[in-house]
Amino acid sequence: MTAMLSPTPAPETVSLNPATSPAQVSKSIPSPSTFTALAPEDWPNIDHLVTEDDTPVDNIFSEKQQRLLVESLYTSWRGADPKRQFLALANVGLFCGINQPPLVPDVLLSLEVKLFEDIWTKAHRSYLLWEYGKPPEVVIEIVSNRQGHELDSKLHDYAKIGVAYYIVYDPEKQLGEKVLYLYERRHIRYVEINGPWLPEIELGLTLWHGQYEDREDTWLRWCDQEGHLILTGAERVKQERQHAEQERQRAEQERQRAEQERQRAEQERQRAEQECQRAEQERQRAEQECQRAEQANQEKEQALFQLEQERQRVAQLVAQLQALEGNKK
Repeated sequence: MTAMLSPTPAPETVSLNPATSPAQVSKSIPSPSTFTALAPEDWPNIDHLVTEDDTPVDNIFSEKQQRLLVESLYTSWRGADPKRQFLALANVGLFCGINQPPLVPDVLLSLEVKLFEDIWTKAHRSYLLWEYGKPPEVVIEIVSNRQGHELDSKLHDYAKIGVAYYIVYDPEKQLGEKVLYLYERRHIRYVEINGPWLPEIELGLTLWHGQYEDREDTWLRWCDQEGHLILTGAERVKQERQHAEQERQRAEQERQRAEQERQRAEQERQRAEQECQRAEQERQRAEQECQRAEQANQEKEQALFQLEQERQRVAQLVAQLQALEGNKK
């Protein structure tokens, strides 16, 4: 962000003031070694601080980009520890001391801190370092013009208060040939790094071209170590819907396969039953053949018996005739 909230007319009031020169801001920022979370009874009087004045200061792209970075963290990221607490804010004053104007990063991410329940109390409306007891781990600035001092005074200011990672996203390349600048704090100053992975916070940053809400553009996105995007709520719902549809299709395929197996088993059962029926028919035919053969054999024996009887009758008749002829002689 290059513009900040407008100054208040009272000279003794510390405001979110774009007119405050970068050199003045840098000179007044304390060292991170001086930060500690104060007990509520030790909190200084901050009635003179202006934490917000409701003046619109960002362009549409920057507003959407800020919201994308913040929303995806709360929707889909907890890092390695699902119980990890963090605070992600967009365009909120970062106060380092009660007599210094604040820095107003476009996005900040602070780990192991918890949002105060009463955020309407003035002391809790901004990120006051003496209340949270630590600087944010990450600050992101989105370049809108060449007056924001993202690569000079802010680079010094964020390093001085102990921000571990400072990111500058310059989508229009107004500050140079690069779109993305990543800095890591080493000792007391920043060193530019090439890799997108930020190991201290177990997060990465990547440029992604796609549609967020109603705008297709190149967006700065959080990602994991494998490069997978930290999803927005809409993307997560879409992904879960796709997973559910894939599961439904897999279940339907399993049901169809089971039905096909059932039909094949039924066909096998029917074939086996037909084979049993054919075997039974063959057995019955064989038994009938045996019965016919037995009957034929019986008929043959009966015919032989009758023939033998006839032969015996004939022999008797012949004997009788011979006896009669003998008597006549």
